[in-house]
Amino acid sequence: MKSFLAFLIAMGIIVTLSDAVCWRKMHKPEEDKNGCMINGKVYPFGHIERTEDCYTCNCSEDGVECCSLSFKTIFYKKNECKLLFNKERCDYDVVQKDDPSTPCRSDYARMG
Repeated sequence: MKSFLAFLIAMGIIVTLSDAVCWRKMHKPEEDKNGCMINGKVYPFGHIERTEDCYTCNCSEDGVECCSLSFKTIFYKKNECKLLFNKERCDYDVVQKDDPSTPCRSDYARMG
């Protein structure tokens, strides 16, 4: 029970210190009825596990609703570090501004 409570607290901290994005788009009458257009690509109706741009979506005849698969940390040393998006992993790396090959050293450098 204690480990479950610790897990819930940790997840609450991660969600609080990160930023996820969801969006919804309704279809216009003239739009393609074969699926949903997401960033220039047509996906079939139904659940889309992962788009090319790291979203998970639900596509219906009414429209599409998507949420990001990545969480962008909002707590890092912005004066020393920057975020780099890794499209293969759908994840952000927090790296040194002066040397992007070097990760930033921080307790909160990787969130999600």
